[in-house]
Amino acid sequence: MDTMDPREEIREFLVSRRAKITPQQAKLPAYGGNRRVAGLRREEVAMLAGVSVDYYTKLERGNFGSISEGVLHGLAQALQLDEAESEHLFHLAANNATIKPGRHRVAPQNVRPAVLRVVDSMVDAPAFVRNNSRDLLAANAMGKALYSVLYSSNVAGPTFNTVKYLFLDPSAREFFDHWEQAAADIVANLRTEVGRDPHDKKLQDLIGALNAQSTTFASLWAAHNVRFHDSGTKTLNHPEVGKMELSYEVLELPADPGQALIVYGAEPGSATGERLKLLSMLSATRSQQQVHGQADSRS
Repeated sequence: MDTMDPREEIREFLVSRRAKITPQQAKLPAYGGNRRVAGLRREEVAMLAGVSVDYYTKLERGNFGSISEGVLHGLAQALQLDEAESEHLFHLAANNATIKPGRHRVAPQNVRPAVLRVVDSMVDAPAFVRNNSRDLLAANAMGKALYSVLYSSNVAGPTFNTVKYLFLDPSAREFFDHWEQAAADIVANLRTEVGRDPHDKKLQDLIGALNAQSTTFASLWAAHNVRFHDSGTKTLNHPEVGKMELSYEVLELPADPGQALIVYGAEPGSATGERLKLLSMLSATRSQQQVHGQADSRS
């Protein structure tokens, strides 16, 4: 797909946020009984942001130009943006003003040996390294055991892409206990990534393919929601050990732009903690069987 137009991204984002705020939420009187929009009118956003209606209309058309931080903060406050949405707005403004395709830095697709050693040293917790497109570039034994359904999926592709698995493999709806929320979250994560770097071709190609192949993805993408992906909880229905309520932490790797380390965990002594131990034993048994099988084939 073609690179997304930063101006169109700005326009659609502002329109979608304006539609979500009612006059009551903005503490404004709702004059007239026949409002043509459910959310705020342009003139109402302009008043709340402290700019003229003409200027806000120009902004909503994507003409940010050399917009000041003060105006951006005013817009964020008027539209009641959360932290992720505010950061997304600032990224869109920066992309519109200064970022050119030739300045894009291609993210490395290989994981450095030092990072691999860290991942493999985590023997009791599932750990992964992923890129902005949500390809799993590396995983320890526990990670591969936890996401065994993804690693055996026919649609996740050779890069073991979590977004493709989520939207294109029917088994994902069983594997993710709250599939609808997981789907909405991951699309909002991708929208945040696009705001940071609209010239990431790999990410653009992924979004274009999923928009064409999944009506659910296309609908969620059109909503322009954004969300950070730095920590949280996830409930998975593992086919071998059952339901697990896992916490996760996402750590960006500054030396490898576009890569992040994800580590899952559970409360000690909890049912999930016991199931993680069982998963670890199953994984170790399979590894030993593979070693013995390879030895037998050579003898």
